[in-house]
Amino acid sequence: MNGLVVVDKEAGWTSHDVVARCRRIFAERRVGHGGTLDPDATGVLLVGVGRTTRLLRFLTPLAKTYRGVVVLGTSTDTLDASGEVTGTWDMSGVALGHVAAAAATLTGDIDQVPPMVSAVKIDGQRLYKLARQGKEVERPARRVHVERFEVEPGEAPGTYRVEVECSAGTYIRSLADDLGRALGGGAHLDSLRRTAVGSFTLADARTLADLESGPAGTDPPAVLSPAAAVRHLQRIEIDAEMARLVARGLPLDRVSLGAEGEGPWALVDPRGQLAAVYQGTDTDRVRPSVVLAAD
Repeated sequence: MNGLVVVDKEAGWTSHDVVARCRRIFAERRVGHGGTLDPDATGVLLVGVGRTTRLLRFLTPLAKTYRGVVVLGTSTDTLDASGEVTGTWDMSGVALGHVAAAAATLTGDIDQVPPMVSAVKIDGQRLYKLARQGKEVERPARRVHVERFEVEPGEAPGTYRVEVECSAGTYIRSLADDLGRALGGGAHLDSLRRTAVGSFTLADARTLADLESGPAGTDPPAVLSPAAAVRHLQRIEIDAEMARLVARGLPLDRVSLGAEGEGPWALVDPRGQLAAVYQGTDTDRVRPSVVLAAD
C-alpha cells in the first residue's frame, strides 16, 4: 500500500493512536502523520502510508482551518475544557462586537507562546510530559500567522463559535486564552474540529471505522495517490527519457525541466505517477528531495 489517507479523527484518539490503527488496517509498517491533532480535537489528519511517508515533509507546513467553541469567563490550566479551572470572571457584559474586535487584534503575524500541554520540545523534553509532572518551564514565543479569526454567538450565553484559518504550528487553545485576556478576563477552548489542511477537507476524509470496513472502491478514494498527496506543489510533466534520469536521482537542468521559482516541484511521469519532488539550488541545476520513481 502506498498513498495518502485523509482521516476524520474522532475525539479521544491521539495522532499516534491513528497511525497505529492505520498500520493494522493497511498491513503496512511505514505509516506516519503530517501534523499532530490534540486527542480531544476531531477532524482532518493526514496520514502517509508506505513510501508516501517521505512526502509528509511537504504537507506538514500547509495552512490549517478549524472550527471551535470558546467559553468566556473561565480559564483552565490546559487552556481547554479538559483542564482544571484556574480563574473565573464575570464577563456577562461582553458583547459580540467586543469579541470580534478582540479577535481582529489576534490576526496577521503574531507571537504565540506554546501551551504547556503541547508536543513542543524544550531541552529535549516534550512540554506535555513536563506538565504531567506538575512542572512549568519558560517557553520562547513563536511567530505564527492567523489569516482569519471569525466569531459568532454560541448556543449558550458567554460562548462563541469561532472559525480560524492559520499557519501550521498555531495553537487554537492559546488563541482562545489570548482572546479572553484581550477582553479583560479569561477564556478557554471548549471544543475543536479541524476542517481542512491545505486543500484537503472533511469531504476527502474517512473515519477509522470506514477504513476498517474496507478502504477500496470509495468515491472520493480513501487512499490518494502520491501525486494527489502533493497536489499543492507546482506540477511538471516529464517524458520517459527524463523519468529515467529522475529514477537515478540525478540533478536536472532547470531550463530543460521548465522549472520556475525555487520549488519544490512535483515531477509526474507519462503514466501520471509521481516520479519525484525536486528542489531548486543556487545554480542552474535542480536536485531531488524525494525520489519515488523506483515504484
